[in-house]
Amino acid sequence: MVDVSFTVEVEREAQIPARPDAVIGVDLRVKTLAVFSDGRPAAENPQHYDTASRKLRRLSRTVSRRQGPDRRTGRRPSNRWRRADAQRNKVHRQVAALRRDKIHKLTTGLAREYGTVVVEDLNVVGMVKNRRLARAAADAGFGEIRRQLAYKTVWNGGHLEVADRWFPSSKTCSSCGTVKAKLPRCGYAPTSARCAGSSWTGTRTPRSTSPRS
Repeated sequence: MVDVSFTVEVEREAQIPARPDAVIGVDLRVKTLAVFSDGRPAAENPQHYDTASRKLRRLSRTVSRRQGPDRRTGRRPSNRWRRADAQRNKVHRQVAALRRDKIHKLTTGLAREYGTVVVEDLNVVGMVKNRRLARAAADAGFGEIRRQLAYKTVWNGGHLEVADRWFPSSKTCSSCGTVKAKLPRCGYAPTSARCAGSSWTGTRTPRSTSPRS
């Protein structure tokens, strides 16, 4: 059996986003997949793996009861084991396809509409190492979202800005830029004392807001 790979160069026509001067900050989360700085509805996290986990556990138990392969003795798997394993793999492929479809729709919509997309430099490797966040972070596909935004913004004539992970965006007032010393439990910085004393009624600053120039 010989594996052959091809590399194809595709020339794309120059594209312009629908709003080339617009900037949007994207805050990736576990419970809600993405929250946006311009107030548009948040992208819900469908949690495809958790939805299919009950079915996968049942199929895995079925596979474990069948006569599977054994490398030590050279035993070949039974046909019943092959069928059960194929059913389990089919569910895994379905979960991956649903996740891929969701991410593609999200990133394509952002790249085609906004001239500049700002995302946070998340420590995805560290999140995956955390046993409390590993499954949820892997199911959300944070790394894949950033990867797709990187090339889709270029395809559509936009720009991807990656905010430093230590930038205090959550503590920064969205009006005057004052940085709070501590972050409240809600996860967003309230308006500064100067803005709170005035008649200005601004919105809370999402973590994904880009640094002010």
